[in-house]
Amino acid sequence: MIPDFGGFLVKANSEGQPGPGDYGRTHAQGANMLADALAPHGGIVMWRAFVYANEKNEERSKQAYSEFKPLDGKFRDNVMVQVKNGPIDFQPREPISPLFGATKHTPMMMEFQITMEYLGFSTHFVYLGPMYEEVLKADTYAKGKGSTVGKVVAGEIYDYPLTGMAGVSNIGSDRNWTGHIILQSNWYVFGRMAWDHELSAEEIATEWVKMTLSNDPKVVRKVSDMMMLSHEATVNYMTPLGLHHIMGTGHHYGPGPWVDDLGRADWNPVYYHRAAKDGLGFDRSPSGVNAVEQYFSPLKEQLAKPETTPEKYLLWFHHLPWDYTVKSSGRSLWDELVHRYYLGVEQVESINQGWNSLKDKIDPLQFKQVQMANRIHLKEAIWWRNACVLYFQSFSGQPIPNGLDKPKGTLKAYKALSFPYAPGQGE
Repeated sequence: MIPDFGGFLVKANSEGQPGPGDYGRTHAQGANMLADALAPHGGIVMWRAFVYANEKNEERSKQAYSEFKPLDGKFRDNVMVQVKNGPIDFQPREPISPLFGATKHTPMMMEFQITMEYLGFSTHFVYLGPMYEEVLKADTYAKGKGSTVGKVVAGEIYDYPLTGMAGVSNIGSDRNWTGHIILQSNWYVFGRMAWDHELSAEEIATEWVKMTLSNDPKVVRKVSDMMMLSHEATVNYMTPLGLHHIMGTGHHYGPGPWVDDLGRADWNPVYYHRAAKDGLGFDRSPSGVNAVEQYFSPLKEQLAKPETTPEKYLLWFHHLPWDYTVKSSGRSLWDELVHRYYLGVEQVESINQGWNSLKDKIDPLQFKQVQMANRIHLKEAIWWRNACVLYFQSFSGQPIPNGLDKPKGTLKAYKALSFPYAPGQGE
């Protein structure tokens, strides 16, 4: 009845939803049941790999791989497994999911988040192109050097019968769809990279600015530069050095690294950062939960040691003492962490100043709309910085590094903030 109907996207055995696991069946059996019904009509099944469960007694970042890797080759040809870019949940930055490249016979379909659930909702100036590019150009080493995630997803490493990329979208009721007009660029970059994973985020940003805001070369350069800076800035004031999942409960709005009262351990931010007097970070190395074992060599060996782990993932894979020396700066872990939080705010300030300098060069309505959002962005970046620095300082016991102002407010006051009417708060 719908000639171009593609198929069905299925969420099963995830976040309390039912699925084949409730009936003693595997995800392959569940997907294949539907795939067989759709096959005569040319339909496909996109089966999500977001399937963590507390009864598995396995660290959350490992569960999708553990569940789907053994099922490789057991899915019908009209099934794709849709896996998030990272192993947790659309965090500001994550290492790649180890499922990419792990299944020779089962297409792994990319799932990116276009909406801003963990990246400032719809008020922060955040262009996701650099994040998408970072993921798609990351090397899995599935068939040696150069086996990038993009090539895996595109069926260039293994000859997948189907390929795909999905985006969790952010269309709202605003006339321009996304409210903050800059966030339209995240739709655009997703679409461009879905068709060509080799494109750069910078060239796509330039295209988008020309089509949306201005053809003035100075405006194009300035806005695209701000866009290219924005994701790294957001990571810095939210979750630097590999921190993750430290947002507020339910609504995911604002910082909440202190949250420890939810029904499952792996819903609580304290589970993920492991802050203590002895240091910070989650040990996923061989001396910890050994999540690194799910990656191909030489990546797993690289991630197994803090000295060879990229600093952007340092605290994702390692629990390190506060006086650990960060290689790039020579600072202690504590000093580097604080400097990154402060740098994030400085970068947002520079984006604000850059935008304000374009007042007479951009449509007045577009200019004013972004300017108002930028003020909120800066206020909330400072909130994230202050709350997180004060919280982690309660464990490190160390002073704010010289040259940086002490955070305003108290940890008690930040903890006391509540948002009873925020989306995600239930009735």
